[in-house]
Amino acid sequence: MRLLSIVAGGLLLLHAPVPACAQTVWDMATEYPQSAMPGLAMTAFAEHVAALTGGKVVVRPSFDATAGIRSADMLAAIAQGRVQAGDAFAGSLGAEDAIFALPSLPFLVTSIMDAHRLADLARPYIAAALHKRGQRLLYLTPWPPSGIWSKRLLRTAADLAGLSIRTYDKVSREVFARAGAKASSISFAEMMPLLTNGSINAVLSSGDGDIGRTLSKYLPYFTEITYSLPMSVASVNQAAFDRLTPELREAVDSAGRLTETESWVTLSSRLQQNYQRMRERGVTIDPAPAPALIAALHEGAAAARQEWCVRSGPACENILGAFKAGKP
Repeated sequence: MRLLSIVAGGLLLLHAPVPACAQTVWDMATEYPQSAMPGLAMTAFAEHVAALTGGKVVVRPSFDATAGIRSADMLAAIAQGRVQAGDAFAGSLGAEDAIFALPSLPFLVTSIMDAHRLADLARPYIAAALHKRGQRLLYLTPWPPSGIWSKRLLRTAADLAGLSIRTYDKVSREVFARAGAKASSISFAEMMPLLTNGSINAVLSSGDGDIGRTLSKYLPYFTEITYSLPMSVASVNQAAFDRLTPELREAVDSAGRLTETESWVTLSSRLQQNYQRMRERGVTIDPAPAPALIAALHEGAAAARQEWCVRSGPACENILGAFKAGKP
């Protein structure tokens, strides 16, 4: 009987469930489509995290605001634990801290090289602003240059007065309002119903990825004004990050650095890819808008940059001073 008990015990051990490898799962949200630059970056980040942690950390992305979170509410959602991580359009976070409005200041950068340099100068300030809110910067995602999508070709500065335009943050709303347009700051997730019912007849956007497919159905003209090369910010709840082992934390940080590097490489050819898709959908691209139209927008842009400097304090001189001096 004793032998039978030993054998039976051994068989039970053989059939006992094997403990699964401990796994951390982070939900990560964005209001943008998977095909847009932030969506591509989130997909890549999830893949890099899985590879570099050996599957011990899993990032579950959600796109198109399916988690019910807009960019402006992303930091609060992460702090509250609705998601562990998220991507938000930086300009939409301007009410949280002035530093987030920096990348979308109008006519500050006109090239990818300058946008990259500005991002590097702003990074420690963005990271500090996130840290104050209990979050850690994962990576920054650049966007292609913003232009004006409209129902009609914009020929003169007076045409701006006929626009009911969706802008993407407080600064762009004020710039277009000063130029005579009826401007409203509207999140991408809330834009479509207004575009469909005709409440807006123009959109400030790059039209990146499938965003362009959507806009081209209603707005057949794109005026290339290179308003800004804005950015999105990806962050994670610091407490969730701190619960990882040191090795896993380094792997996640490495995944973020790799994701950002890849995004800048992608951006170098993204604009022409977007333009090709736009032309295929019948969009007329105006690469040389009337100087008077640009001048009207520049007037509001100068005031916007001045107001930003007042709000941002020392960051204005530290960042913009170094940027204008050509420092890396």
